[in-house]
Amino acid sequence: MTQTEADLRTPKALAAAFRLREMVVRELEARWPAGTTPVEEACRHALLPTGKMFRPCLLLASAQAVGGDPVRVLPAAVAAECGHVGSLIHDDIIDADAVRRGRPAAHRKYGVNEAIIAGDLLFFRLFECLTECRDRGVPADRVVTAVAAIARAGTDLCRGQSLESQLTEGRVFEVGPYLEMVRLKTAALFRAACEVGGILGGGTPDDLAALVSYANHLGTAFQVHDDLLAYTSDADSMGKPPTSDIRNGRLVLPVVLAHRGACGPTRRDIEACLTGHAEPAQALAALTAILRDSGAIDEALALAHDNARSAIEALDALGPGEARDLLAEFVTRALAAPAGAPSAATGTGTPAR
Repeated sequence: MTQTEADLRTPKALAAAFRLREMVVRELEARWPAGTTPVEEACRHALLPTGKMFRPCLLLASAQAVGGDPVRVLPAAVAAECGHVGSLIHDDIIDADAVRRGRPAAHRKYGVNEAIIAGDLLFFRLFECLTECRDRGVPADRVVTAVAAIARAGTDLCRGQSLESQLTEGRVFEVGPYLEMVRLKTAALFRAACEVGGILGGGTPDDLAALVSYANHLGTAFQVHDDLLAYTSDADSMGKPPTSDIRNGRLVLPVVLAHRGACGPTRRDIEACLTGHAEPAQALAALTAILRDSGAIDEALALAHDNARSAIEALDALGPGEARDLLAEFVTRALAAPAGAPSAATGTGTPAR
């Protein structure tokens, strides 16, 4: 029987999430001590303090869900966070965002050149960490298969980033291309975390297919929810500038939906908000009013919840147990209250990414 979201918020699942997260945090702190070289300081600044740690915890829970040992795959969980944070460093440079996780972005604190190098370093450290799983007893053939999965995800991430630029520059207000971009750009790292965890944990082909399906739906739900935060949350809870999407003219889902259903004058108003000619805060307020009046926010949220349900249903193919419950718990976290609200996975207020 498919689990419902109301069944998932159990003390046992929350305690398991906290344990996995603390394992990764301790490992990150040990690997990135203070007082190192400038580029390593930039990496530490971007990594610590951590965010919600979805991806590394997903990897550990996925390994456990197929019968693997989370301790043996812990370096791969560190790798997942390195890859994610490396992509965020580069994203912030591309988007000219000054704040990340409530602090100066790496490029603002250490300079663009050092930040680019730091992001590159984290990508290479990802592969170094992944290969350490062999030293912990994971068969070498599984590590090689996991490396291939990571490489595919990295390729998808780059393709998704490029597609997002094309959609933005071409003013493509279409749901299909947007969802494809999300599948490539956002779901890729969720997919990699779950697939790599399943591979390293010794999962069967059916196990891996279930984890990939789960991750694709989870990644979509997560991104759609993230798209909504600028229009539904206060700036302090986001951990990043709420005007970032407006300033960069980014076509997030609620904007695409509102534009699709609008008349000519309202479409022009939406497009005007994204040109960058108006003051960003004023443009954000105007666009928020349009989205609320159009029902686009509710429509986008419904799509996020549909994907959340599909993610939970995909887990039915896995055997019952604490790890499967924990994977389901992460679905509820993807659609949690505003990003700065207390997190069930962390116990503290942390930003969405």
